[in-house]
Amino acid sequence: MEQLLASGSQWLRHIVDILLVAYLVYRGLLVIKGTRAAPMLWGLVIIVLFYFLARPLGLVTLAWILGNFLSSIILVVVVIFQDEIRRGLTKVGLQPIFHRTHKTLDDKTIEDITLVCSNLAKAKLGGLIVIQRDVGLDELIEDGVLLDAQLNRKLLYGIFVKESPLHDGAVVIENNRIKAANCVLPLSFNPDLDPNLGTRHRAAVGLSERSDALAIVVSEADGSISLAREGRIIRNLDPSLLRDSLHRFMANHVKAVVGEEAAL
Repeated sequence: MEQLLASGSQWLRHIVDILLVAYLVYRGLLVIKGTRAAPMLWGLVIIVLFYFLARPLGLVTLAWILGNFLSSIILVVVVIFQDEIRRGLTKVGLQPIFHRTHKTLDDKTIEDITLVCSNLAKAKLGGLIVIQRDVGLDELIEDGVLLDAQLNRKLLYGIFVKESPLHDGAVVIENNRIKAANCVLPLSFNPDLDPNLGTRHRAAVGLSERSDALAIVVSEADGSISLAREGRIIRNLDPSLLRDSLHRFMANHVKAVVGEEAAL
């Protein structure tokens, strides 16, 4: 009887082990889905297949080269997929067991942001507005000009006027307040991005790759409005679409966090 119980317990551990590994692999594939990491992963799979075929086929030199390459596979994976690993770990850290606060914007703030972006687009003034959510942006704020002012459409518009010394950088908004201006964002080096995108657009995408923030870009060249989120950019938004997108993304974010907390 004890042997049966021990055997059953061992099988249960094996099943749990397999399910956990399968879940981690599944979540990892979701993180890299639709990113430049996907073709890189297929490239690694092809290299592994060549390695296992090289020895039976007698390709000693190729097997030796691939064997040395694969012996450092962990380092290779970390270097190649560093952005995806960072994004995945960030999502893990945002799970409600670790993080129970959620930030949103009220309707007036969204309306003010939409109106300012519309006016900037009409005047063809470049603008870059970052809406902070759960991932902190303290490093960006510290390197910028700290304002910590209640969001006001006149103040926000005035920052991006060409005569303003703060117009070149990004404005960071948190909890309906303008936290800082003239902030420098990390650029994206994603080769899949449109090569015609300017520095503001690449900076917006770059930040969205490294955090859960939303980044709004107003193009100085043609007055178009774009929204970057999770490493992707939505271009040529009109003011109504921008307003709806902000409401949807902020509402979905809060619902997801509240739903996960309620499930605990």
